[in-house]
Amino acid sequence: MRYVSTRGEAPVLSFEEAMLTGLARDGGLYVPESIPQLSTDDIAALAGCSYEETAFRVMKPFIGDAFSDDEFRGIIARAYEGFGHTARAPLKQLGPNHFLLELFHGPTLAFKDFAMQLIGQMFQTSLARSGNKVTIVGATSGDTGSAAIEAFQGLGNVDVFIMYPHGRVSEVQRRQMTTPDASNVHALAVDGDFDDCQARLKDMFNDHAFRDEVKLAGVNSINWARVLAQVVYYFSSAVALGAPHRSVNFTVPTGNFGDIFAGFIAREMGLPIDRLVIATNQNDILHRAMENGDYSKRGVTPSISPSMDIEVSSNFERALFWAHDKDARAVAELMNELTQNGAFRISDNAMAKLKAVYDSGMADEETTSKTIATTLADTGELLCPHSAVGVHVGNDVSASASGTPNITLATAHPAKFPAAVEAATDVHPPLPKRMSDLYQRSERITRVGNDLSELQSVIRETRQS
Repeated sequence: MRYVSTRGEAPVLSFEEAMLTGLARDGGLYVPESIPQLSTDDIAALAGCSYEETAFRVMKPFIGDAFSDDEFRGIIARAYEGFGHTARAPLKQLGPNHFLLELFHGPTLAFKDFAMQLIGQMFQTSLARSGNKVTIVGATSGDTGSAAIEAFQGLGNVDVFIMYPHGRVSEVQRRQMTTPDASNVHALAVDGDFDDCQARLKDMFNDHAFRDEVKLAGVNSINWARVLAQVVYYFSSAVALGAPHRSVNFTVPTGNFGDIFAGFIAREMGLPIDRLVIATNQNDILHRAMENGDYSKRGVTPSISPSMDIEVSSNFERALFWAHDKDARAVAELMNELTQNGAFRISDNAMAKLKAVYDSGMADEETTSKTIATTLADTGELLCPHSAVGVHVGNDVSASASGTPNITLATAHPAKFPAAVEAATDVHPPLPKRMSDLYQRSERITRVGNDLSELQSVIRETRQS
């Protein structure tokens, strides 16, 4: 299996090389040169399988000879043994044709655990075999950071630095990043928003001298392995509702597009997904782009769903790559235009290909809060604000889907956003027992300006590798 850059100027890599590299050296994102196919019989045979077995069968065609079958099964088993539900990603029915996929039973209570726990085990296996050391730098709007720190803390051959926007994540999200005491993990509070953090991360990767000096690696959703791990729960949930003999729709609350792009990969592999529906909060650049082809930055407004407060949606580049028939030059031109002008226009042909797969919708702050309240009253399910954005849009999808079931992804536990949930319902969502002392733990925070040189200095001076 070979991996190529969406911008066409970086070396072709193996799975293991792409995983350890993260961002391509031309600034693009790695994608598989071709997408493996699962037959109808292959998909039907997933019925009744454990989540771990489904993960092995879905991901194995993508990893080539990076890991032996026994190694890969062990990696998967270790990745998910700490999840709080035996189904790993259980389905709950909200109403006729509408189901909720609970993705928050991992160690940090967010969907990012599905990918990050797996990547942690893959990195550990690969680096132990080679004897190499790496410096992982990530940017987070809230959940990626805590999942990365949880997955990599205490590993001797990895230093982890997570940049998050100071004052723009929930207290629970912040404390999950700042309270681990392992000496190899570090939380960097950056003066700016998530897009600033993500831009500085890309700047570091594009500074090849620094990249080589610290042996930089990335675990944001720019890393193909992150997307691949998320493909699995599309299969497990769709099969539970009758696939491949029945089509399904998915509604995905998303800001950086990685989670919904995983659904696109599942669809391309042969899973009968009818529509993939993008659900955005008030920072609705993806929804606006899908409506009229105009991808224009307007500034990020803080919201009660902070993990979606994103304007530069990294993984949308992967979607554009396919929408342009894998024309890397066209993608590079759009990305350059975004950097220079803060906007680009999607061509009619590319829009037609996007619209063949994706729909979109949005929920403002008032609608999000109302959805949390009404869903609790009607179903007994308490939603985090991100999941509520998805459920609001998913309710419309379910009502118009002519019998096709819709699965909305619930991306985080409500206890990660207690203020927003309590304001909407008068119910304070408690943390699980294993986290009950989170508010009493000591924090370690490094405050850093939105400046590449300053960030690089902190990393150089602090890393152990």
